[in-house]
Amino acid sequence: MSWLVTGGAGYIGSHIVRAFREADIEPVVIDDLSSGFADFVPRDVPFVQGSILDTALVRRALTEYSCEGVVHLAGFKYAGVSVSRPLHTYTQNVTGTVSVLGAMREAGVHRYVFSSSASVYGTPETDPVTEDTPLHAESPYGETKLIGEWLNRDMAAGDEAWQSVNLRYFNVVGSGSDDLYDASPHNLFPIVFDMLLAGRTPRINGDDYPTPDGTCVRDYIHVADLARSHVAAAEAMMAGRRLEPAYNLGSGTGSSVREIMEAIARVTGIDFTPEIAPRRPGDPARIVARGELAARDIDWTMRNSLDDMVASAWSARKAHRG
Repeated sequence: MSWLVTGGAGYIGSHIVRAFREADIEPVVIDDLSSGFADFVPRDVPFVQGSILDTALVRRALTEYSCEGVVHLAGFKYAGVSVSRPLHTYTQNVTGTVSVLGAMREAGVHRYVFSSSASVYGTPETDPVTEDTPLHAESPYGETKLIGEWLNRDMAAGDEAWQSVNLRYFNVVGSGSDDLYDASPHNLFPIVFDMLLAGRTPRINGDDYPTPDGTCVRDYIHVADLARSHVAAAEAMMAGRRLEPAYNLGSGTGSSVREIMEAIARVTGIDFTPEIAPRRPGDPARIVARGELAARDIDWTMRNSLDDMVASAWSARKAHRG
């Protein structure tokens, strides 16, 4: 019994790989290492190095390892950068997803967990967002994730055996192990950690938003909690249980950027007062998602406090300081 994890050498994917192993489901990884690390893949986990754009390669991985399903995470995930690199984003995220789905059809694999994003909501009309909140993606990245959900829907419409789910989430942080860390140059935690380690002062982009402390509020969720719900979704499918088309993996409350900064100072012991920079264009004041449906069906819960998230991320970052 095995599942293919695309992007399984990445920060999130590697945690999902380990969560599958803990559930006694054998993972198989395919990753082109454009942002992942071969060292993140355990030595005894089958690792296919290559691009999901290579449909034949994906199909061979599915058949060679007798995969029962796919968790699809591989893609270009940087919403801000996607604005300046739309064609690259669409190629990786839309053409790549079509390739994965085509390989699954050719291999006769019908179970599919799609890593979507809360960016499909754009600037939401409701607070907090639910799975029924209208979808208005506002970046090429968000648009590609929305198209990915459409593709999933259309696969289900044309294949009675198709079992699938879209998992939507915001800011994934923390670490489940010191040897797995977030190396993204675009994510808040590694940006702040690197600035502190370099003796520089982190910045907050805007402190005049209509929020309690004036800074933007977002969901921050622990990567290990996220990984557990991907496995729970796969287990539900294998057990024949019906899932909703999409689930939000959200906190329901959120944390502000200033609260994040205060937690980082508290946990690291590095006292700093963040500089205040101008707002970034397009940053909504608050986007927070409810997670009750996911809690009901796929074992979603916030097992880690904000300090837990910071502490685990900081420990992993220090272990790989360079």
